[in-house]
Amino acid sequence: MAEKTALILVDVINSFFEPGHPNYYPGVEDVIAPMRALLDAARRSGAIVVHAAEKHRPDFHDFEWRKLPVHHLADAHDAAFFPGFEPDGPNETTVYKRRFSAFFATDLALFLTEQKVTRVVIAGVKTNVCIRATAQDAFANGLEPIIAREATNSNRPHLAEASLEDVDRYMGRVVSLDEAIGMLS
Repeated sequence: MAEKTALILVDVINSFFEPGHPNYYPGVEDVIAPMRALLDAARRSGAIVVHAAEKHRPDFHDFEWRKLPVHHLADAHDAAFFPGFEPDGPNETTVYKRRFSAFFATDLALFLTEQKVTRVVIAGVKTNVCIRATAQDAFANGLEPIIAREATNSNRPHLAEASLEDVDRYMGRVVSLDEAIGMLS
């Protein structure tokens, strides 16, 4: 069976990429160009692109706030897509999530299965939280998770490296940006 690959961009929103927001961290800018290269490759080839973004309901309690401050409220600036990474095109869709994984309590697994996707290239932030959770749930749903090493990072580098090691050993593969681009081309 031929591999059909989709790109999942995780939390490419202002909260992480604009200085001054609580989720911004120095060095996050390093993933912008690699994510752009993946997005451009997917758009050129017509591969499916999933923009997975965290979004919470204003005026309602969210369990996540037991550990984290209130963030990413619907229609708030911090929850908007970072400029240049807005969904744009016939093969692009958006999945809003309320937990770390793009799969948990969303219809992403169903959608990708219906599109006959077998492999997902995952990029975005943060490696040890949302990227790892998304890779683990991709694997649990029968999809091969691929992480483009240069297209994700964290403000906790030691945890990012441990997460990449675990993904590569137990769930999927961690590959170079060029290899990931090849999978999307």
